[in-house]
Amino acid sequence: MRKGAAAVGSAVFFVVAPGTVAGLVPWLLTGWDAGGPWWGPVRVAGWALLGVATAALLHAFARFVQQGLGTPAPTAPTAHLVVTGVYRHVRNPMYVAVTAVILAQGLVLARPVLLGYGLLAWAVMAAFVRGYEEPKLRAQFGQEYEDYRRAVRGWVPRLVPYRAGHADRSW
Repeated sequence: MRKGAAAVGSAVFFVVAPGTVAGLVPWLLTGWDAGGPWWGPVRVAGWALLGVATAALLHAFARFVQQGLGTPAPTAPTAHLVVTGVYRHVRNPMYVAVTAVILAQGLVLARPVLLGYGLLAWAVMAAFVRGYEEPKLRAQFGQEYEDYRRAVRGWVPRLVPYRAGHADRSW
């Protein structure tokens, strides 16, 4: 797939998938109205988390276009295994970032319902990764994916960036 087509496909998928899970559903649950009184530093932490998570999500999508020459959508997958940028620290940065955006909204808005929804969304995403994505990546990329999977955790970022061809367990 050409980068232009990958960029358009990724942009559409960004609006449809994360836009629904981390935008539309939280809005439907809360109207983005702030709840009752909330300790100020919790809201500040929520805004900081929202900023970092949004940046990580956008970066992860860009990696799919730049390195993978494809999209995150299962119907238009990447041609290459993406192991650069935020993928050097965690295997599932899009899912981690989407979950963090939801949790951040819960902190900013003082709406515990979003904290519960964030955990539910994460559980659904984790099941999808385990049942669909990992087997598909294993079949598509073989040993390259296995080396990456062994070296980089799925949900908790590693501090030392992964380097392809240097599979290790130094987390």
